[in-house]
Amino acid sequence: MPSLKQLSAQKDLFAGGHRACAGCAASVILRQVALIAGKNTIFIGATGCMEVVSTIFPYTAWKVPFLHNAFENSAATGSGVEAMYRSLKKRGKITKKINIISFGGDGGTYDIGFQSLSGAMERRHNMLYLCYNNEAYMNTGIQRSSATPFGAHTTTSPAGTVIPGKQQFPKDLTEAIAAHDIPYVAQAAPHNWVDFTKKVEKALSIEGPTFINILSPCPLGWVYPPHLTIKISKLAAETCFWPLYEVEYGVHKINFKPKEKKPLIEWLKSQGRFKHLLSENNKHIIEAAQKEVERKWDRLLKMAEAKI
Repeated sequence: MPSLKQLSAQKDLFAGGHRACAGCAASVILRQVALIAGKNTIFIGATGCMEVVSTIFPYTAWKVPFLHNAFENSAATGSGVEAMYRSLKKRGKITKKINIISFGGDGGTYDIGFQSLSGAMERRHNMLYLCYNNEAYMNTGIQRSSATPFGAHTTTSPAGTVIPGKQQFPKDLTEAIAAHDIPYVAQAAPHNWVDFTKKVEKALSIEGPTFINILSPCPLGWVYPPHLTIKISKLAAETCFWPLYEVEYGVHKINFKPKEKKPLIEWLKSQGRFKHLLSENNKHIIEAAQKEVERKWDRLLKMAEAKI
């Protein structure tokens, strides 16, 4: 993998000057992915924050081919591009390796685009799918998605006298995609760029479908000062709310184990979307959320220990 010095010397393929919010993790994520993937790459992006901020006509932040498609079919479009590439390569019209990367937010991945994503994985298209998971439909008004954490305030799960925020735990999409028995699945976070870029490099080197789910803190929707994005990402890993791990050919491997696991409340209190949970009346919600984090972390530890 290129060193930090080598990466910083490369020309950005996802340029600055786009219109992402200050502190947006997703723009950092795409910049890092583009640096690792290189110029022989086609990006396919679902409708969402990153499409809107990077391709407002007549401008674009992309210095490589970029296809925008509907909210629900980033993976389907990637499948078509991969099939075309395979056909042209077979006929000798293309000889170089081209990376095909489809991406979307959690709305276009966990929910609206899940069917096309599952189909692309099952058909074994040679492509990387990247989910930048900001845990709600941020582009359309901060509505809850199936990635939104338990207890979080959103515009469609508002914390008030009727309900105390979202009432369900988030879908475990990483494990759902791993259940498709594809060659490589990973979970990452932007504070640990070394871990993330290694996973991108590995995913692009593997023949067949690969998937990376990366946490993408959002100052607007999560309600925190923009300069805290990386700190909040780090807290998510240190509390084990968002474990960093990979599943390579069915074998789980944990990439980061905190020396001293922090309580979940340290992560929750860093964001305004959870401020209502800090009242004594909602103490039981934090306890339930902590219990769920412990359950899933223990399950992951067992899966990582069970070598095939």
